[in-house]
Amino acid sequence: MAEILYLAGDATSPQAKGPKLIAHVCNDRGGWGKGFVLAVSRRWPEPEAAYRRWHRERARNDFGLGAVQVVQVKPDTWVANMIGQHGTKTSRSSGPPIRYDALQECLRELAGHAERLGASVHMPRIGAGLAGGRWERVEPLVVDALTGRGIAVTVYDFS
Repeated sequence: MAEILYLAGDATSPQAKGPKLIAHVCNDRGGWGKGFVLAVSRRWPEPEAAYRRWHRERARNDFGLGAVQVVQVKPDTWVANMIGQHGTKTSRSSGPPIRYDALQECLRELAGHAERLGASVHMPRIGAGLAGGRWERVEPLVVDALTGRGIAVTVYDFS
């Protein structure tokens, strides 16, 4: 079983050869504008545009907790918009927006995409930023869904 590789750096600039899949957590309300998504949008417009269209047309698609949308941004690079967060953190919120069960579903679906593409997976510490989750709870989900299946995973701590 592979282990997660931790690197200081930018997850939008994966340090690997071959196909790469960049994963991040999105909310189920259609909001895009804080955290890691800003770095994604600075590098490529396609993931944000696809996410907003996916949300706008949600009555006709699978948009919702546990869903994954994969968007190609370069010939060998894709971004996975994973719906693992219910709403956003506000002063009226009664808990963190992360939904660990939805994130687990997302990661399992992500594994299938990674296998089909022959891609390594790259991510920040998903779910542990604005989603309000704890990496100690997310890491075992990543191990179970990805590295446990032999998929190379690199987690980036922005430096």
